[in-house]
Amino acid sequence: MARVRIATWNVNSIKQRMPRFLPWLDERGPDVVCLQELKLDDLGFAGLLGAELEQRGYQSVVHGEAQWNGVAILSRVGLEDVEIGIPDGPGFPHPEARAVAATCAGVRVHSLYVPNGRVPDSDHYHYKLAWLEKLRDQVAAGPREVVVCGDMNIAPADADVYDPAAYVGQTHVTGPEREALQRLLDVGLHDVVRDHWPDERIFSYWDYRAGMFHRDLGMRIDLILAGEPVAARVQAAWVDRQARKGTGPSDHAPVIVDLDEAPDGDIGPVVPPPSNPLTRKGAVKLPQSRS
Repeated sequence: MARVRIATWNVNSIKQRMPRFLPWLDERGPDVVCLQELKLDDLGFAGLLGAELEQRGYQSVVHGEAQWNGVAILSRVGLEDVEIGIPDGPGFPHPEARAVAATCAGVRVHSLYVPNGRVPDSDHYHYKLAWLEKLRDQVAAGPREVVVCGDMNIAPADADVYDPAAYVGQTHVTGPEREALQRLLDVGLHDVVRDHWPDERIFSYWDYRAGMFHRDLGMRIDLILAGEPVAARVQAAWVDRQARKGTGPSDHAPVIVDLDEAPDGDIGPVVPPPSNPLTRKGAVKLPQSRS
């Protein structure tokens, strides 16, 4: 099989990220890109990026909204059997632009922006759990050659947050959320970054405030989950921390996996690694819960 590089990135407004997005695309050269939190409708996305993507050989499918949410898949290895949304998926109160799927190079690819949940036991929290259950049904009914990518808004385990005590009473770490994620994994998916780096400190999201990024006080909530036939092809799996550095970044970093061949070698788990991580527990509280 030909090598394929798959990336997922919550860009937190594609308009705001334009000065960084195209240079990143050219540098990293992903074959398939799953984007989340576009904050732009379909026509706006086409006007902003359509010509640039076409010049680079990418096809795209977009499920956008004017101000919030929004997901997309970009591919230069084919884009077939597009599916917008989740069958019978719940809304809040109406269906939101949080899911899109397509087949790229023989792999079913899902780009997802899972609802945040806001506050445990709130209406939005129960919406999140119901949404995840419908997602599970959709993935279970599909092929084993599958990759489920995106901002899952769940840290799978305590090792995926900088300090579990800081998240007590917050979403992203509660038992029901993690159980919902595990039910999704149980259909035959592998958390390929964690499988590749079982004991490493790995985060993909850092709050903009309070110097959280520079002290590496983050969460791993951006995931690439792969069916067994795809997971067996993984040669590298890593967080592109370079894209979170500098001026005007998203608060999320891209996550990248290489199938069949790793053009940069088996790098990771975080590139480049943080220079001054704060590892003492109990030292830093959350600036506030994520919205």
